[in-house]
Amino acid sequence: MSVDFTCDEKDRFSSRLATIPGIRPLPSVGDWILLEVTKPQEIARKVNRRLEPGIMSVPRGMEGAVRVHVGDPKVNEQVIRTLRDLVA
Repeated sequence: MSVDFTCDEKDRFSSRLATIPGIRPLPSVGDWILLEVTKPQEIARKVNRRLEPGIMSVPRGMEGAVRVHVGDPKVNEQVIRTLRDLVA
């Protein structure tokens, strides 16, 4: 995957995440997107169980946030569907 594709996919993924009620993407660097959420520990645990361990984590020293890895579009759509299910 090229760097340009990663940046484009990160922007697309972040925009799609922003459409989920209760999820607010924050400015992020690298291949991760920081999301403001309620119950971050619970959300990260459930996403990792349903999809793949390590795809989402709770950053140290940050209240009310999780980090999600930017993957390929197919995996990112799975994350979006899973988050919609969990916060609905």
